[in-house]
Amino acid sequence: MVIFLDTRNKINDINELMTVEVIIEGCINKDRVCQKQLVQKYSSLLMTVCRRYAPNTYGPADLLQDSFIKIFGAMETYDSDKGSLETWMRRIVINTALKKLKRKYIKNEIYSFDNVKPVYTEPKVYEKFHEEEIMELIENLPEGYRQVFNLYVIEGYSHKEIGALLHIEESSSRSNLSRARIILRKKIMQEKKQEIWAKII
Repeated sequence: MVIFLDTRNKINDINELMTVEVIIEGCINKDRVCQKQLVQKYSSLLMTVCRRYAPNTYGPADLLQDSFIKIFGAMETYDSDKGSLETWMRRIVINTALKKLKRKYIKNEIYSFDNVKPVYTEPKVYEKFHEEEIMELIENLPEGYRQVFNLYVIEGYSHKEIGALLHIEESSSRSNLSRARIILRKKIMQEKKQEIWAKII
């Protein structure tokens, strides 16, 4: 199946007025117009998710492509009573990315960092960071730390859920999160050194 990720072509007014329900029904019926509509509507949002999870050796665009193929194949299983389409698709993207990761990157540490002090940075400094700069800092975290940070801080997964997804202990998830925070703190401090700090995480 070829997914059209190029959204430069204009779509007509009827397609623009398609509701999510109509798009879902069309995708279930393998309607190409509805499939293209789904890609156009959500590719930008899902690409942001892909960028957070795809390692350098497995590009975000490839991850997005694979994710949409799985989304189309599983559309009949989507249940709106259990959550929004966006949330459902995000989970598919995340699960697809995690399956591509080599297990050796997810460190199964036994140490606990529960007593690590909260991470602080100066408010004015933090405000100067653009979204792309923050994303770059996160992308440069070690693989295992990055995945846990994304899942816990950005996606809102619990340590128990993360443990199940990454096949690690809950204590490992906590320690990787704490270490990720420590690394981010050092990176921010290296970027902008200031005397007054305020809690951001």
